[in-house]
Amino acid sequence: MSPVTGARDPWRAHLDLASLVVTRAGACPSLRLPPEQARILLRCRRPLSVAEITTELRLPLNTVRILLGMLSQAGLIDVLELPSHVERPSRELLQKLLAALRAL
Repeated sequence: MSPVTGARDPWRAHLDLASLVVTRAGACPSLRLPPEQARILLRCRRPLSVAEITTELRLPLNTVRILLGMLSQAGLIDVLELPSHVERPSRELLQKLLAALRAL
């Protein structure tokens, strides 16, 4: 059993490293939270990526994902997902934009 996560299953295993995490207004890290979760709340007063959180906490990615899931379920953080590939501009549009910029 993991002392950090309580051996919980990974939450949102697809959570992208670039997804942004921000502490919700009024969320208090002094609640009876494990130290790692309290550290996440303190650091995420400004949006941080999952990669930055993982690096700062020096914990494995899956552990951080579990901690984020626990905080999200408790309503203490928001996770801002990146747009999917479908929502991104097409290669053709980007090439036209690049050509227009070069023409300036």
